Amino acid sequence: MASSTLTLPTDILSSLPKIERRPSFVASRASTGVERPPSPTPRLHYRHDQEAIEMDTIVDGRDSKSRSTVGAPEVPAWAMSPKKEWAAIFTCCGCMFMSGWNDATTGPLLPIIQAHYNIGFIVVSMLFVSNCVGYLSAAVINIYLTDRLGFGKVILLGGVLQIVAYAMLAPAPPFPVMCISYAINGFGIGFQNAQSNGFVAELPNNTSAKLGLLHAGYGAGAFVAPLIATQFAQIPRWSFHFLTSLGISLLNSLSLFSVFKLRRQHEVMGTPGPHADNASAPRNDENVYKAVFNSRAVQLLAIFAWVYVGTEVTVGGWIVTFIVEERGGGASAGYVSSGFFGGLMLGRVALLWINKKIGERRVIYLYSVLAIGLELVIWLVPDVIGNAVAVSFVGMLLGPMIPIVMKVTSGLVPKRVLTGCIGWIASSGQVGSAVFPFLTGALAQKHGVKVLQPVLVGMIGSLIVLWTLVPSGPQRHRD
Repeated sequence: MASSTLTLPTDILSSLPKIERRPSFVASRASTGVERPPSPTPRLHYRHDQEAIEMDTIVDGRDSKSRSTVGAPEVPAWAMSPKKEWAAIFTCCGCMFMSGWNDATTGPLLPIIQAHYNIGFIVVSMLFVSNCVGYLSAAVINIYLTDRLGFGKVILLGGVLQIVAYAMLAPAPPFPVMCISYAINGFGIGFQNAQSNGFVAELPNNTSAKLGLLHAGYGAGAFVAPLIATQFAQIPRWSFHFLTSLGISLLNSLSLFSVFKLRRQHEVMGTPGPHADNASAPRNDENVYKAVFNSRAVQLLAIFAWVYVGTEVTVGGWIVTFIVEERGGGASAGYVSSGFFGGLMLGRVALLWINKKIGERRVIYLYSVLAIGLELVIWLVPDVIGNAVAVSFVGMLLGPMIPIVMKVTSGLVPKRVLTGCIGWIASSGQVGSAVFPFLTGALAQKHGVKVLQPVLVGMIGSLIVLWTLVPSGPQRHRD
């Protein structure tokens, strides 16, 4: 039966009592026992400022979705199967594995690099600065490329850049070329780090555990890399370590292509696009950049990540030199770096229950204070084995911090700019991983590597101050 549109004079309707009118299909269902489809049924719109009733037929598909109807099927908000979700998570873990691998490779190789090129602490620290250039460039460009190319293409681009960098490093090129390779590597890691964190932070159901697993991937890479790099550091062809890195990065890029297939993030997840729910949301690059950089919470978290990752990589990068020169450790001192990153990996998984028990915000203070205590032990107790054990526990305590930062970020910023914000925070952290080891190297050049422990105590102490400044309430709608 065809539907029609009726227009009734307002002078007749004004005498009717003000009652709630229901769509006609409800009455039909009561009388006949059969419910008619709601789509052709006229809908009544009541306007309190006018004495008129407008009846119209719903024909637009989008309107029928946005208006609630009796018996209408509910569109699922999540269409990604558990199998595909876990495949995506472990693929992102592969990216973080490569990030950890890169950060932990340099430390055990620093002494042999210095000997091979006959350079001092300041010059060899230019490797960290080169990484910094790549990370910082990735942090800025990531927002633009994510909007233009999408998640799948940007994260694969990061993997390909790592392949190029390791291919350049394998033959032990001249030191300036080595620095360029580190910059390219930093560029690739910056893209992968930002995209992986942004992806996992938007996954539903137990996001904290998934972020912990993601960053445990970083710890795993950082744990394994020194074990292998230490072996290569003891042979003449030490740069062949980067052939191992090249092989792993090839596997990483293949998995990125096969799992994500160059698709955008919402296509991988099977969810509506980032602007589907909010037609008024800014869509141009200028507004996205403005939303990211004008957020006080995001900038504070970026500074926190800057200091935190700087602390993490300073420990991993210089602890081997400290143990060798200040504690008389031998060639096997490279394993101390593995102990640190192994503790980092373990802490990101094993301490999840403590994070939940104490609270993710309060537990940062606890971990920071305990880590400072252990750094004081390393500083004041000249014992190789005791220092190595303490370093491992410092890694365990620092481990949960960056996953907590990413979880807090997902509750503070609008969804439409979440990937951009997390990308900026993650890349800022990677910049810290270059700046602080370089500054430590400059201080070590002048005062000796014994400055490492007081520097680390100061850096961890600053984390406590920065964390007190981060807003605690949700700010998703403050844009």
